[in-house]
Amino acid sequence: MASILIIDDDPGFGLVLAEVAKALGHKTSWAITLAHGLEMAPRVEPDLIFLDVHLPDGNGLDAIGPLKSSASRPEIIVVTGLVDAEGAETAMQGGAWDYVEKSSTQVQLALSMKRALRYREATRAGAGVLRRGGIAGDGPRMAQALAVAARAASGDLSVLLSGESGTGKELFARCIHENSQRGRGEFVVIDCAALPENLVESILFGHARGAFTGADVPREGLVKAADGGTLFLDEVGELPLGVQKVFLRVLQERRFRPVGAKAEVGSDFRVIAATNRDLEARAAQGLFREDLLYRLKAIHLELPPLRERLEDLPPLVSHRLSQAGQGRQASPELLDELRLHSWPGNVRELYQTLDQASAVAGGESRLHPEHLPQALRAVTLKARYGGPERRMGTGMGQGMGQCSAPALDPAQLPPYREYRDNAAREAERRYMEALFAAAGGSPKRACALSGLSRTRVYCLAKAHGLLKDADG
Repeated sequence: MASILIIDDDPGFGLVLAEVAKALGHKTSWAITLAHGLEMAPRVEPDLIFLDVHLPDGNGLDAIGPLKSSASRPEIIVVTGLVDAEGAETAMQGGAWDYVEKSSTQVQLALSMKRALRYREATRAGAGVLRRGGIAGDGPRMAQALAVAARAASGDLSVLLSGESGTGKELFARCIHENSQRGRGEFVVIDCAALPENLVESILFGHARGAFTGADVPREGLVKAADGGTLFLDEVGELPLGVQKVFLRVLQERRFRPVGAKAEVGSDFRVIAATNRDLEARAAQGLFREDLLYRLKAIHLELPPLRERLEDLPPLVSHRLSQAGQGRQASPELLDELRLHSWPGNVRELYQTLDQASAVAGGESRLHPEHLPQALRAVTLKARYGGPERRMGTGMGQGMGQCSAPALDPAQLPPYREYRDNAAREAERRYMEALFAAAGGSPKRACALSGLSRTRVYCLAKAHGLLKDADG
């Protein structure tokens, strides 16, 4: 029996959904406002949420992230009485499982419910047994990525990993390979950006003796080396167009002719490709073959940048420090400082920063903000003291009210950490009040103004009692 949460202010449609769920043996909860739904989700721990788009207190699409962040990490089916192509795209990009019309029949609604719950059960089981290697983090974005990785590992389809540099594309490629039926085979890495154009076919497909000057002995190419295993094409967007055409045939036939050879040879390999470029845009510009893109993109896994999953900072930091084997830990102040950075280099930049901080810390058992590289501290201090509240045209004592620290009685000084935390909470409250005032109560606009992730804005707004004023 699954737990299903309905967030919809339409009593007729809500009753239909409740009846469908009951007929399938599931229990239901119902909220008629967005705020009530956000409050109920952590309490009822739903497996599946039916989320209306147009609610009395906001747009349901803006709540997909916060709802998926709740402890049960539910699947979400967006429902609407007015179908909108852009809304559907926004819903799916935000992590919704499906987007359905309210005019759907009970049979169609039941089918969508069954499929979503089957998918949830299968992906949770797969992700739960996935050997993750060096992949750290359990936030909602990573949970989604791991679920896709588990699905990819269970089959043999081509996989395209996309994401910014440093997001861990090779780690995920290795994870998929090692958890697949090819896990005992070779994992062959090809850096497409570093292939010399005059030797690219020889490197990929090998060559016969005498094929060209210096080819004194026959050599096996990397494609053949991946026979029985996985071929990882890193930065596949950099593959020359001429080689793309040849490689497309290799993917189709699993056969190729080494340079200078008379006969073709076969190779049973799986391909996983990675890119930090928009291959669809490059295909539209004629820089990447569209037919090859379709071949590579049987399963697509987009890895989120670190700035969109800051909830994973503590486990990432802990993982990197444990790799060093020195028993060192990060102080709460260090984690607070790290959250202020946008991490353009993503996890790779974070790990390099921690390595530098560890070198500076010497024999100390804890890392503190003062151990961070000076250039990074300059950025985080600017974010702390010259951040969004100044960009909104206010000083610390203007617009937000006089943001002063709590008064101190020299005769009864509190512990430093208690005083600091109280002052920080008060400053945070004042900032969030000013932020929501500037954003007109819209969490989506608040994200744009503050530079915070949607999940972080909702958490802070809820903590300071501002969510009821949000328009979604």
